[in-house]
Amino acid sequence: MLKRNQLVLGNKTLKDVTDDICAPIERVPSKEWMGLFLSAKGLFIFYILTIAMVISTGIGLLGVNHPVAWGTMIITFVFWVGIGHAGTLISAILFLFRQKWRTSVARSAEAMTVFAVATAGIFPLIHTGRPWLDFWLFPYPNQRGPLWVNFRSPLLWDVFAVSTYATVSSVFWIVGMIPDLATVRDRAKNAIRKKIYGVLSMGWRGTAKQWSHFEMIYLVLAGLSTPLVLSVHTIVSFDFAVSGLPGWHTTIFPPYFVAGAIFSGFAMVITLMTLVRIGFPQFKNYITIDHMEVMNKIIMMTGLMVGYAYGSEFLIAWYSGNDYERYVFMNRAMGPYAWSYWIMICCNVVIPQLFWFKKFRRSIPVMFVVSIFVNIGMWFERFVITVTSLHRDFLPSNWGQYAWSMYDTAILVGSFGMFFTIFLLYLRVLPAISIAEVKPVLNVGRDDEHHGKGH
Repeated sequence: MLKRNQLVLGNKTLKDVTDDICAPIERVPSKEWMGLFLSAKGLFIFYILTIAMVISTGIGLLGVNHPVAWGTMIITFVFWVGIGHAGTLISAILFLFRQKWRTSVARSAEAMTVFAVATAGIFPLIHTGRPWLDFWLFPYPNQRGPLWVNFRSPLLWDVFAVSTYATVSSVFWIVGMIPDLATVRDRAKNAIRKKIYGVLSMGWRGTAKQWSHFEMIYLVLAGLSTPLVLSVHTIVSFDFAVSGLPGWHTTIFPPYFVAGAIFSGFAMVITLMTLVRIGFPQFKNYITIDHMEVMNKIIMMTGLMVGYAYGSEFLIAWYSGNDYERYVFMNRAMGPYAWSYWIMICCNVVIPQLFWFKKFRRSIPVMFVVSIFVNIGMWFERFVITVTSLHRDFLPSNWGQYAWSMYDTAILVGSFGMFFTIFLLYLRVLPAISIAEVKPVLNVGRDDEHHGKGH
């Protein structure tokens, strides 16, 4: 009988699982965690100051100009929305397909989704130029006469899609934590801590009726979340695809954006899980090399899908017979921004091919470096789509370059400060691995081994 690898290593008992997962919440934070947190917090404060400067002075501090009216804000918005996709995929879709390997990484992937969408939501608000008027984006009865939002605009569809995605993902994440928060509550020795976790655990007592209701609502939320994986980035792609601009109005954008989002999302999960394994060594028995290898296979598969999309764009442009369409794609590969196109190809198509080799798929340093390159490449993909389609218009007299400024760099880098600050706080105050989901799979693999010996 084929031996299945164990999902939890180290011959852990049920008590060991609870102790290990609750340890970061109950112990004094390590020096490594404090160093990472203070660095991320400093970057976050820098980010807030940069945004304040841009809003108070004007959007002209960024590189947006004529003809490149969409810049860093839209590029980075699409990038961060994409990062959030792996969380919902691991949590919802793999849960529905009863994939047991998801149990150790699902909680942190869900948290990553919520934090990435929160980070993304800031960018379109700043991009409008007057964020204090952004409440106009929402359709509600108002006193402004017949002034309503344009329901036919994909930019408005974004508001609905991203806000729905953020809401459902947050509820899914919080509901899944309720049994574990009750465990933290019951272990708390401090009265204030006990009170806080008591409120968060919503009176959970672990009765059969509560478990029955919990499993039902978790299944319903997984079912609701699943179509969001496809719909959210599809609608984000409509920002480009429904326009009449060469290089943008292409029907391959929706599936290509979804594949790219899952690709970058899983790369970020690998990055975060590597850091979690380093910061909390006891988690190595739960987030194993086998978990990382499965995610690396998904990165390799979605990388091939994205590479196929890059190639098919040139075929479609050639087959269309449209001179402008052909020019845009040739300009991407050989024009002034060719360097960004080839960075994208190298990071997204060439480097992930290392994962064909099992030795590299199971090497922590290799997968960490590859995951960083993938996310660099995915940011450049959005840069290529946005800037290279805009910087050369139909008339040569309209041609120009994107005026990248230090504020573009500051906001891009600062957004990572916001994301990592929230993520590190989450690791410190909430159970990063699902105790309730890990315990049922504790003997998976071990039992198979015993059955195999019995045969």
